[in-house]
Amino acid sequence: MSHPSGQPPGPSADEAADDLPDVAPRLRALRRRRGLTLEAAAQRAGLSPAHLSRLETGNRQPSLPMLLTLARTYGTTVSELLGEQAPERDAIIRGGRMGPAEADGWTYRQAGGRGRAMQALRVHVPYGAQGDLVRVHPGEEWLHVLEGRLRLGLGDTVHELEPGDSAHFDSLTPHRIAAATHEGAELLFVHTLLQSPDPHAHPHA
Repeated sequence: MSHPSGQPPGPSADEAADDLPDVAPRLRALRRRRGLTLEAAAQRAGLSPAHLSRLETGNRQPSLPMLLTLARTYGTTVSELLGEQAPERDAIIRGGRMGPAEADGWTYRQAGGRGRAMQALRVHVPYGAQGDLVRVHPGEEWLHVLEGRLRLGLGDTVHELEPGDSAHFDSLTPHRIAAATHEGAELLFVHTLLQSPDPHAHPHA
């Protein structure tokens, strides 16, 4: 991905891999535990077998959206993929206990309980990182801009969100997320695997 003039390049795949050293073997172990071949798992995740193989060998670093996709594929959570398992589900999440992780340019911190269907993160989106990546997957997303400005594409419509603005949408809608300011954008991000009910559905008579 090219970077605007004067902007430093993002972290290399090797640098990002240093932040998530155990993801590759954990991806392979989870796939095998589910009894899936490389080809079957790749098809479910919408990836090529070669791409999934590179993720499992550490030759390619998964982005946060890709981690979400793989977590759904293996029936687990991003927290488990990252090895962040807690002995019990604490209701209180202390900020000082959640160190940052980085994936494909995005930096994020766990902001919700581990091992739950609703996953909450605090995310920093750098300028120029993943802005052209179109995401389509089951579930709902809610995000709230804390700092900077965010450019959110929903279908054919592009919205620019300021600090204090939020968005809540079904993530089967093709969407793109990018920072609109050179300083990047800081946001709260919540994802769930469930779709909202169809407002046009009618009960049977």
